Amino acid sequence: MGVRNILGGVGLIFSWEEFATFFGEWRSRKRSGVGLLWKGAMNRVGRMSREKIQTVEEIVGYRDRLAAKGGRMVLTNGCFDLLHVGHVRYLEAARGLGDGLVVAVNGDASVRALKGPTRPIHGEEDRAEVLAGLGCVDGVVLFSTERVTELIWAIRPQIYAKGGDYTVEALEREERAALVGGGAEICFLPLVPGKSTTGTIGRMK
Repeated sequence: MGVRNILGGVGLIFSWEEFATFFGEWRSRKRSGVGLLWKGAMNRVGRMSREKIQTVEEIVGYRDRLAAKGGRMVLTNGCFDLLHVGHVRYLEAARGLGDGLVVAVNGDASVRALKGPTRPIHGEEDRAEVLAGLGCVDGVVLFSTERVTELIWAIRPQIYAKGGDYTVEALEREERAALVGGGAEICFLPLVPGKSTTGTIGRMK
């Protein structure tokens, strides 16, 4: 007994063995095609995310383009080692302060200096790409110093966002001087209680 396959109105008779071979080859080609489409789509998404990781000069250009249209750029900074819901909500709120959000990410050496020799968990390039993949983030720039002072002077954001565990007085003196000197509006955003990278690492031990 065979299996009838209608192709273009023509009836073809296959034996079970022939049909199994045909179906196996068809399924393999279909899976391969889906795999190629998926791989292509993921490559495009990854490329779009990585394009958000920019140099200081490119970020300055982005700020100027926003300003030319009457927009304001928001800058925030941090290690963002293990991204959690507290980070995401904070970044979404920061984006809502202006017309574009740039995240300055501490390089690996500066994270070790700030957090200790066991940090970061993820390298700077990985941390930058994860942030760049968020819809609320418009640009990412890496910096290697412990403080963001030099970057603030170079970028001169219109708005600077910081977590609510800080106050103007608690900001590092030179960072505050750079913000004030550049005319930035300083905004403090509430943190999500109980959400922190340090806490997450502690629960994993």
